[in-house]
Amino acid sequence: MNFADILQNKALMAGLIAWATAQLIKLPIDYIRTHRWNWSLLLTTGGMPSSHSALVTATTLAIGLYYGFGNPTFALGVVITMVVTYDAAGVRQQAGIHAQRINMLFDELMSGHPLNEQELDELREVLGHTPLEVVGGIILGLLVAIIQWSVWK
Repeated sequence: MNFADILQNKALMAGLIAWATAQLIKLPIDYIRTHRWNWSLLLTTGGMPSSHSALVTATTLAIGLYYGFGNPTFALGVVITMVVTYDAAGVRQQAGIHAQRINMLFDELMSGHPLNEQELDELREVLGHTPLEVVGGIILGLLVAIIQWSVWK
């Protein structure tokens, strides 16, 4: 198998295009909110839309469109999509809330002690997504797969 074969995998391409598009969309959305460019969003989790949801949704729908909705691979894709989207909005969102609260407690406990900022490694707070961010990723994934299938049958 060579790189050209990978580029011919239409389901994989739909997923990767949806993921990259979601990551790129995060930049202007965040800019509108904060009035500054945050280039780290290209490689981080969290934010609108969910790139995880876009990736699995586009891949799963592309499998259905290209290989049939009765294909067992499509069924597997649906199950994986359900797990990923639930995890993105549920477990990972709660982990982010926990990290935020732990960081707040840590800051309060350490406020009277002389530690420099380099010694304080905070837990990552933006781990998951709100339900709206997950829905945004799902919609993006559906659109990417449908547009790609319309253009590249």
